[in-house]
Amino acid sequence: MVAIDRTDLDVFPVCLGANVFGWTADEDASRAVLDAYTEAGGNFVDTANSYLVEHGRSETIIGRWLADRGNRDEVVVATKVGGGEGAFRNLRAETIKHEAHSSLERLRTDHIDLYYAHFDDETTPLSETLRAFDALVRAGTVRHLGASNYTPERLTAALRFQREHGLAEFTVLQPHYNLVERDFERTLLPVAEEWDLAVLPYFALAKGFLTGKYRPDGGEVESPRAEGARAYLARGGAAVLAVLDEVAAAHDTTQAAIALAWLRTRRRVVAPIASARTTEQLTQILPAATLTLTPTETDELTAATASAQES
Repeated sequence: MVAIDRTDLDVFPVCLGANVFGWTADEDASRAVLDAYTEAGGNFVDTANSYLVEHGRSETIIGRWLADRGNRDEVVVATKVGGGEGAFRNLRAETIKHEAHSSLERLRTDHIDLYYAHFDDETTPLSETLRAFDALVRAGTVRHLGASNYTPERLTAALRFQREHGLAEFTVLQPHYNLVERDFERTLLPVAEEWDLAVLPYFALAKGFLTGKYRPDGGEVESPRAEGARAYLARGGAAVLAVLDEVAAAHDTTQAAIALAWLRTRRRVVAPIASARTTEQLTQILPAATLTLTPTETDELTAATASAQES
């Protein structure tokens, strides 16, 4: 387990993303993945009120599973507010309060371990949003706060407001970050370092591209994310796959595990988030929790992805 600094949370080094639950994984498949993940020592699940086809569907599946297994105290549950469509996509005080309690009902729990602002809401004053989050922490409904999809400027403004007004602070940042998407390093990483934020990257496998199943001469892959994943091939992705293949072979493991292990070497990163819609897919990512790359391997992967971004 690894500690998330400035919290009392100790988590498995690979966080299980639950965005596929109720979407590409039905409830039975989702429960099988959750069982396999926890049997392997995993304890950290990331979801959102807006996942995915039906509002709250992922949370509902997780809540039923937690209740049936009786393991709520053993699992660190992260969820979010402010995503989705229509009336739910905002960070007004009434939305935060209402959705937090709706998430509690769906998750069948009395507290949320880590609660994120899923997307920034520039139409609502930061003061209103941040005081609403603070109220949840003070009430014991939420233990810790995180932010996702903020610009560096807005995140800094939020953190400064929380600090100046003695409010519960964001201690975790969930950015879009992986081997082939590295804008985070020049945009939000400086903020994370200045404000001592733990980083839990989403899309850690680049929509599945970093699993190695998308190749220049490969066949069609049936996935809702296939088009987005294949786009990386036109941006130097083939060179990245070549290095991934080499390092994966050296460790007798999967490309996905290597991609996640590389993320674990990055500054501020605690636990990358990766989803699995089947137990077979889960076995592809779990080795990343214990895998250690050599400095040379890390440098080769870093150089390959830097070149791909410049191409």
